[in-house]
Amino acid sequence: MTDQRQDPPAPLDSASVVAYLRQHPEFFVDHEELIPELRIPHSPGEAVSLVERQVKLLRERNIEMRHRLSQLMDVARDNDRLFDKTRRLVLDLLDATSLEEVVGAVEDSLRHEFQVAHVGLILFNDSPQPVGRWVSSAEAHQAIGGLLAGGKTVCGVLRSQELEFLFGAEAVAQVGSAAVVALTHQGLHGVLAIGSPDPQHYKSSLGTLFLGYIAEVLARVLPRYAMPLRSVR
Repeated sequence: MTDQRQDPPAPLDSASVVAYLRQHPEFFVDHEELIPELRIPHSPGEAVSLVERQVKLLRERNIEMRHRLSQLMDVARDNDRLFDKTRRLVLDLLDATSLEEVVGAVEDSLRHEFQVAHVGLILFNDSPQPVGRWVSSAEAHQAIGGLLAGGKTVCGVLRSQELEFLFGAEAVAQVGSAAVVALTHQGLHGVLAIGSPDPQHYKSSLGTLFLGYIAEVLARVLPRYAMPLRSVR
């Protein structure tokens, strides 16, 4: 007879054990007697059971989730406040009966309600009106033509000549970053800019949803009271 010997099973390595436990997460449910025998290093000179370790991990995850939830709640509250301020400004624009009220509502709301440090509202017309700041379309495109292209809100650090055009010469050294949006509705009517001393405040990734809403409403309201307002296509 031939003596057939079976090769001994290959020893298990840690990777095999990990793979098996991941495929059978109920393993310790069926083998509860092993749980008290497991020890996981916790800190120098101490050891804790698997159950204690699991409780600690769950507690840490719970704390992390609560921090995330708190951050989300803070963002939600900030958005609620922004929405309420935006709603009041939009209603003021709709209720305005003159160009002076429109310009005043925008500048007062942004400065006092939104706490914006620097506000620039510039309207385009070859014939200046008695209310607000007016420039010709040619002058605007020469100074900030790159900011007007694309029809989207532009955020970030601007060049000195752009800051001077939007906020005035005295604000060039004071504005660290800005957000600029064109007032476009059936043509280009002007530009609205807000600035902050903080170079990081208005980043390119900053959400500009509410500023965009204000600009859209303003672009529709202005032509009612600034006729003939030059529309540049």
